[in-house]
Amino acid sequence: MGPMAWVDIIVFFLLFALFVYVFVSVPITNLHKIYLAFHFSMMLWPFCQFVIKTTDNAQLQLFYVQLAFINMTLLALGWLLFTLFLTGHSKFLRRKISLLIYVPVILVTLSAIFNPKSMFVQPVHGGYVQRAYGPLFWVISAIFIGYLIVSLYFMYLALKSEQVSRIKKPVIQMRKGILVMSAFIFMDIFLNVVFPLPIPVIPGLTSLGILLSACFFVIAIRRYKVFDIVTIAHQDIIDTLILGILVLDDNETVVEINQSLSPYIQLEIGDRFDIGTFLLQEDPISEVDMFLEAYRERPQERNEIEVKYNNINFRHIKIHAAPIMVSHTMVGRILTFQDTSELHRLIDETNFQNEVLQLRNQSLIGIQHELFQTNQKLELMAITDSLTGCYNRHFLTQQLEHEVMKNMKYQIPFALFLLDIDFFKSVNDNYGHLAGDEVICNTVEIINKSLRQSDILARYGGEEFIIYLPNTNQDQAYHIAERVKQAVESNKVFVQNVEFPLSITVSMGFLAIHEFNKEISNNPKTILNEMFESVDKALYQAKNEGRNRIVSIVG
Repeated sequence: MGPMAWVDIIVFFLLFALFVYVFVSVPITNLHKIYLAFHFSMMLWPFCQFVIKTTDNAQLQLFYVQLAFINMTLLALGWLLFTLFLTGHSKFLRRKISLLIYVPVILVTLSAIFNPKSMFVQPVHGGYVQRAYGPLFWVISAIFIGYLIVSLYFMYLALKSEQVSRIKKPVIQMRKGILVMSAFIFMDIFLNVVFPLPIPVIPGLTSLGILLSACFFVIAIRRYKVFDIVTIAHQDIIDTLILGILVLDDNETVVEINQSLSPYIQLEIGDRFDIGTFLLQEDPISEVDMFLEAYRERPQERNEIEVKYNNINFRHIKIHAAPIMVSHTMVGRILTFQDTSELHRLIDETNFQNEVLQLRNQSLIGIQHELFQTNQKLELMAITDSLTGCYNRHFLTQQLEHEVMKNMKYQIPFALFLLDIDFFKSVNDNYGHLAGDEVICNTVEIINKSLRQSDILARYGGEEFIIYLPNTNQDQAYHIAERVKQAVESNKVFVQNVEFPLSITVSMGFLAIHEFNKEISNNPKTILNEMFESVDKALYQAKNEGRNRIVSIVG
């Protein structure tokens, strides 16, 4: 091997040194891994060109030639794919037409491997160190050039656009690399294939082009931070946010858009965004008009609106627009889109549950009111006489147990009446029990009218009634007793099926207590029993003396 044969291996080691430099000097992200794989493929060309010259085996030489050209086409494809990602045109890779990008690579690979009728490459002097190229070589070259032209076209679009100033310098650096590599490749083809000179083949031209392009690319990585981890993290962060984020320039053109926005708006970087069209069908119209007026007339103010977007299953979307200010100059806007449908659903569900609870509360209040009224009725039934409606003996006994002890303690005079309807048995015998009940009820009504509001009337049993007069001295008690007796005597009771009214009288035992013995028992039941016994004796005496009279006992 002559001295020029070592050019390719020197280029290989230099490319390897750049590979190690990138690996050591920058944080390794997934994008760096992709680049390192790409860089490794660049190293294959000079390596294959070198090893061809190290063997006399024609089959091995052919293998290395095939591998070199397949790798070169893959290298061109790699340039194109990376260009699409770098310039923001990766959307083309998501379309069905993107399959056409890989078809030429498949054709090149098949042509290089099978070399039908030596139409790709032919040996010279029995080996492939010096070789002649057939028509398939030119097809492969055309495909390679096509990839480079498409890559340069997308770079041109990126440099022409005003939306990608952040990547312009890396794109320019990358374009320089492609142009330099292309120049050396074309020089290699023209000098060694199309118009071969009388001197031996000039080695290493394509390898030098690859090396120089790699240098440009490494400069872009280091100086312009093409794979800057902060930028990558920034994009990853906004893509993982729940909020849809849309960044517009001062011409309302999309500069940045995150993945969370895709359910609401189908936009790509470089598209123009018309918020009026987005809100055109929303409701209420008045709120939309106010928002659009503020958005257009006062762009430096923050604005917010919540709409019900009909195109996505009637979801509630809150849109917030904020200006991007640089040195007090507005250079664009940031729009955030927040899906508040779940919040509205929870609010609606809460309101519904509140309505249900209110209905249940109203029902419970109604039931509680019914229970209260029923309890009142039960309490009243427990303390009143079912026939006359006045208090029963049990209630009066409970009341007197408390009242008597209080009266004893504070020396308060009081009185008790025990009265009995005279000849009541004859009323039942002569006119029936219904007439007797009518007489009892009518008599109770007359008695109640003769008593004070503080006095308590209770049915003692049968036709007997007891009256408690609180805070009443003897003279007052006797006066009330006379009033009750006269009121009953003067009353005429009209009974059904009886032609003439009935005259009723009552006999009354009267006990008035105004002097208190300090040695009296402290047991209220004992005191009451003694009082009831005394007043009952007085009533018995009134009956024996001829009825319709009052017999008093002073305690």
